Amino acid sequence: QVQLQESGPGLVKPSQTLSLTCTVSGASITKNNYYWNWIRQPPGKGLEWMGAIAYSGSTNYSPSLKSRTSISRDTSKNQFTLQLYSVAPEDTAVYYCALGGVAGRLLGYWGQGTQVTVSS
Repeated sequence: QVQLQESGPGLVKPSQTLSLTCTVSGASITKNNYYWNWIRQPPGKGLEWMGAIAYSGSTNYSPSLKSRTSISRDTSKNQFTLQLYSVAPEDTAVYYCALGGVAGRLLGYWGQGTQVTVSS
C-alpha cells in the first residue's frame, strides 16, 4: 500500500518561498514509470496540477507556474520536495502530493493534503 504524507509550514509570508516535502512509504520513488506529483486546490476553486518528478529524476511543470516552481527529491529518504518562489496570497491553497503513472494518469494514491496560507 503506497502512502504519501505532506509536511511543511502552514503559514508563509508574501514574497517568500513555500517549501513542502512529501514522504513516501510502500513504494520507492525510483520505481519505473512512477511519477510524483504536486497538486493544489485554492479555496473555492478546482484542483490545479503544479508539476511532477519522474522515477528517473526528470521534472515537468505547469506552464503557468514553471517560472516559480522547483521539484526535487531525496532518494535516500524516499521524499520529494516542492518549492514555490515569490508566493502571493493567491497561492493560498491545500497542497497535495500524489502518485501518477504514465501519460499523466493519477493512480489514486494521495496525501491527506496540507493547508498553506500566504499572509503577512
